[in-house]
Amino acid sequence: MKVSVIGGGPGGLYFALLAQKQWPRWDITVYERNRPDDTFGFGVVFSDQTLDTFKSQDLPSYESIRRRFAYWGDVDVVYKGQVIRSAGNGFCGCSRYTLLGLLQDRCRELGVKLQFQREVEDIAEFADSDLVVTADGINSRIREQHKAHFQPSVDLRPNKFTWLGSTRPLDAFKYFFRETPEGIILAHCYQYQECQSTWVIETDEATWKNFGFDAKDEGQMLATLECVFAEELAGHGLIANRSLWRNFPTITNKTWVMGNVVLVGDAKATAHFSIGSGTKLAMEDAIALFEGLRSEGSVKAALARYDTARREEVEKTQHAANVSLAWFEHMRRYWGMDPRQFAFGVMSRSKQITWENLELRDPAFVKEVHQWFASSVRAQGFDVDLKNPPVPMFTPFRLRDMVLENRVVVSPMDQYSAVEGLPTDWHLVHYGSRAIGGAGLVYTEMTCPSPEARISPGCTGLWNEAQRDVWKRIADFCHASSKAKLVMQLGHCGRKGSTQLGWERMDYPLEQGNWPLVSASPIPYMQGVSQVPREMTRADMDRVLADFVRSARYADEADFDMLELHMAHGYLLASFISPLTNRRGDAYGGSIANRMRYPLEVFRACRKVWPEAKPMSVRISATDWAPSGLSGENLMTLTRMLKEAGCDMIDCSTGQTVPDQRPVYGRMYQAPFSDWVRNEVGIATMTVGAVTTADQVNTLIAAGKADLVALARPHLANPYFTLQASAWYQHAPQFWPPQYLAGRDQAFRNAVRDRAELTDLRIRARPESHEVKVGAPGAAKRAA
Repeated sequence: MKVSVIGGGPGGLYFALLAQKQWPRWDITVYERNRPDDTFGFGVVFSDQTLDTFKSQDLPSYESIRRRFAYWGDVDVVYKGQVIRSAGNGFCGCSRYTLLGLLQDRCRELGVKLQFQREVEDIAEFADSDLVVTADGINSRIREQHKAHFQPSVDLRPNKFTWLGSTRPLDAFKYFFRETPEGIILAHCYQYQECQSTWVIETDEATWKNFGFDAKDEGQMLATLECVFAEELAGHGLIANRSLWRNFPTITNKTWVMGNVVLVGDAKATAHFSIGSGTKLAMEDAIALFEGLRSEGSVKAALARYDTARREEVEKTQHAANVSLAWFEHMRRYWGMDPRQFAFGVMSRSKQITWENLELRDPAFVKEVHQWFASSVRAQGFDVDLKNPPVPMFTPFRLRDMVLENRVVVSPMDQYSAVEGLPTDWHLVHYGSRAIGGAGLVYTEMTCPSPEARISPGCTGLWNEAQRDVWKRIADFCHASSKAKLVMQLGHCGRKGSTQLGWERMDYPLEQGNWPLVSASPIPYMQGVSQVPREMTRADMDRVLADFVRSARYADEADFDMLELHMAHGYLLASFISPLTNRRGDAYGGSIANRMRYPLEVFRACRKVWPEAKPMSVRISATDWAPSGLSGENLMTLTRMLKEAGCDMIDCSTGQTVPDQRPVYGRMYQAPFSDWVRNEVGIATMTVGAVTTADQVNTLIAAGKADLVALARPHLANPYFTLQASAWYQHAPQFWPPQYLAGRDQAFRNAVRDRAELTDLRIRARPESHEVKVGAPGAAKRAA
């Protein structure tokens, strides 16, 4: 079998050596445009977990690599004159030049042919090859020549960065944050061999221009940066190596395979350097491709497997990298944070590392963050025990006169079980059990202010006294049996109403008995399927506003603690906000100020009748997940307008505006929007969406991404989520009903044992350290 590898970077070389070792008779040639000793950049980084993988694939190359690595376990966040250290992370750095040399040597040893200074113009010259592995990098010529097939997408990120080196020795991975008159600038730094370190300088475009880097040559750039980071460099200089300022390109491809041609490494997909995954991804691509060939019976089947099975892992890494890079793009947003919270935010920014992950790695670091967070809550006037502080999720929170016992929220979830808008015994049990379950705040499902405002015939209502009285029975039970506070969420279906129950054909019209719909504009939710709504007139607006006000009064009479207006998910008020659903030509359409006019009229009218001491919030769709939808600038404008109108909290959801949305799902996937609103607008926020564990709740609260965290599906499966978490974290002050105290005592005892066992399992499952200790075999060679 003849294999041609285009590109002699780590990915191409590693695939070649793995394949040649497995199939010695194969004819494998690597074609590289540069000389064997050319390299651009400085060091590369691998984790212990990645080195575990290399060890299992090829022991000789693994041993060669690890004996030339600089190893560290600590990460230092240097911010506002303070150094916050997080230990136990397990990373190692190596010179890219050294890595390439080791892989070249291993290839030669196994019989791989290496051709350097060999430019490949077109894959047509490999017509006699059975397999063509394209590893020609971020600017892949082959990918671009055949982009109609591969369908690449390139997202150039806004921050500027440049790759430099230094002789400054470092004992940890360092994030040096600097505030200058020109703006905030950051150095990502790590040692990759003795007296050699990588310095990646990153900043936003405005700061970059303020420094004049757009007009400075390399020498001037180095002189400026050496001045900015003089204290951090400690007398050492910076070293350039074709160190151009660039914008990072996030690259994806619809397919990675074209016949017998396959993309690997940066040609296929990129991951931002802030999670150190470029070289790692390329070499793991090589492993995945090799294993596909080993397990499948043909090249075609192997490439098909690679293009599907490998894609999921790559997309997860890219998602984490995109979340990470977004944090650095908005460094200014976090600049007012306490150094401990700031450092925790840096460490947890990608959402892959959480409160308990960090606690396992470095208990002292998390204890410091824990103590600070508890102290900050105590400073707000709460009686918090600083000797035995609660974890963030079990700290109290205040909105106006309403005080919550903890930060856990039962998210609003439609039950579709009402009769003519009347809640039933189902609702009493549903809400009562979740209040007893310990959550600080319990939301009702979206409740409608009129019969025609319902999504379905099963939706709850609050348009008459009979409904008010049933809701009061539920609220009275929850208040008497728990410390939970209750939120009445009011919403009007708009164009998404008169549909079947959620477990039938969701969003499809009723088979009979439909009622007329209204919306901002006469646009059906699903073309050719949904009912066409009538565009609201001024008279319609007045009538609906009066309905909302009536329901707000009833909610107060039913003893609800908080009121929320639903302005999300494409329902009536949301239909005014999104440009996808508002095509009006009057004063209620066009600019975001106009599109917010009617939602604000409704909010102010409800706020006027809602008691001053009780808070009001608004649920929004922070993005429509669709082209030409709500912009980030619009999001900032509308949330500031709500804050000015007296809104106490923004409930940050997303999407569901149009049926052809393209959400980017993942763990805690909506948290970045809550983070954005909270830290840019300066208003309390609640995040929701794919939050499943108490650990994630603690992570989000401690990092300052939200003030409250709502969980939906976890509460459907486990009404006692919060009580169980109180046992896990041994938080004794959490209220348990007296009827359940025996269960509490057992839960607390069992949790101590269960947590100890899980911690032991996690420690055992951690990758082994690959550091070569002084005195160990091979250590002298490394020192030399």
